[in-house]
Amino acid sequence: MLQFKAVTLSALVGVFSTSLLAAPSPITDSQKETAEQLIQTALNSDMGYDIVTSLTTEVGPRLGGSEAEARARNWGAELGKELGFDRVSIEEFTMPFWDRGHLHITLTSPYQQPLYGTALGGAAPSESEVNADVVYFRDIHALTDIKDKELKGKIAFVDGDAMVKSQTGAGYGQANQRRRIGWQHAQRGGASALVVRSVGSDSHRFPHTGMMSKNGDEWATIPVIAVSNPDADHLRRLHQANKPLSMSLHSESKWKGEVSSGNVILDIIGSEKPEEIVLIGGHLDSWDLGTGAVDDGAGVAITTAAAALIAKLPKRPKRTIRVVMFGAEEVGLLGAFAYAKQHEANLANHVVATESDFGAQTVWQLVSNVNSDATQLVDDIAKILSPLGIIRGGSDVAGGGPDIIPLAAKGVPTIRLNQNGRDYFDLHHTPDDTLDKINPEELAQNIAAYAASIYLLADTDVDLKGAK
Repeated sequence: MLQFKAVTLSALVGVFSTSLLAAPSPITDSQKETAEQLIQTALNSDMGYDIVTSLTTEVGPRLGGSEAEARARNWGAELGKELGFDRVSIEEFTMPFWDRGHLHITLTSPYQQPLYGTALGGAAPSESEVNADVVYFRDIHALTDIKDKELKGKIAFVDGDAMVKSQTGAGYGQANQRRRIGWQHAQRGGASALVVRSVGSDSHRFPHTGMMSKNGDEWATIPVIAVSNPDADHLRRLHQANKPLSMSLHSESKWKGEVSSGNVILDIIGSEKPEEIVLIGGHLDSWDLGTGAVDDGAGVAITTAAAALIAKLPKRPKRTIRVVMFGAEEVGLLGAFAYAKQHEANLANHVVATESDFGAQTVWQLVSNVNSDATQLVDDIAKILSPLGIIRGGSDVAGGGPDIIPLAAKGVPTIRLNQNGRDYFDLHHTPDDTLDKINPEELAQNIAAYAASIYLLADTDVDLKGAK
């Protein structure tokens, strides 16, 4: 026998009242149709894949501040002109340049075995060959407990665990502590060098590089090297077997003075509110071990192609769409901070910002941090994106991407099209970050999501900023 819950008349009236009084969508039928057309066009276009192919092949690795990054800026400006952007410019800034140089690292006890390692950004050179016993630390917490000068004449090795693969990259921040601050404690302890387990989720003998953190205004004065996860596993097994560990290493990494970097700016000028800016982008630089396809050639390609498809529409959207190819992200968000400083007087006109910088797998979620009155607009954008397999996430999620952090801190609203990052930390900052890891169909899905959402944000009259 079917059972029914009693429903009061007042409850029914409330349901019908809510339904009848629901606010109309801020997206017009014409805008919705255009957004859906952009999605279909993007899904059938090779533009994004062609862009990332060109960047990684014609320019290659693009370490922040290097000659290669300068070539990448010229490449980005020429691409913007070729794709029909209304305004193309390069905004330069100065930065300190760190160069990796040559490295060798070898296990010398209990036997000879080459290790696969890479210097971490900001590390100092070894003035001569370092031959020393190794002191094993299970994790970063064990290293932070050492006393001053306790490691004099030793090499410190900080273990840890390989990151668990996850859609969101959960665990990166915690694992990254050994890379960022480990040197401060090893150096305080008097160590001759620090070796850490790579921050990554892979099981390949590819070490992960990355930037360390400064201690105030000071950088490391010792070599700091990340070894691959299999090599770290091997060192752990030897330690657990009570084998004496020693290493030999020599690193040439060092700072080489001030150089120029810059951000490439590509604008599609708005038809009615050209002073209002919808900012999207990715970072143009990469680490030098691979060709920077996933991190972040893909992001540059996704956002540039999305904007270029919008530029092909019969009419420009109301607001200006700005693509920023940020420089020197990997070495400390330097381009992001330079942009925020250079445009500080005009940040009130930046109505929303977002970045693609989490690989090239499909977008699965849309999150936002806009004022409450604009939430319905983002909710309705998510409905249009839903056939792409994208769900609506939180409406009070700060962020927008690494290079958006300085803008968000100044009050610029953000959205983020979250990508599936399950393989991201297999490739991140390694020699394995190459073009073959990008699936053209997955890249096209990203471009479709960006093209539709950015068009709708640029063509709306809804105030995304305002009071929260």
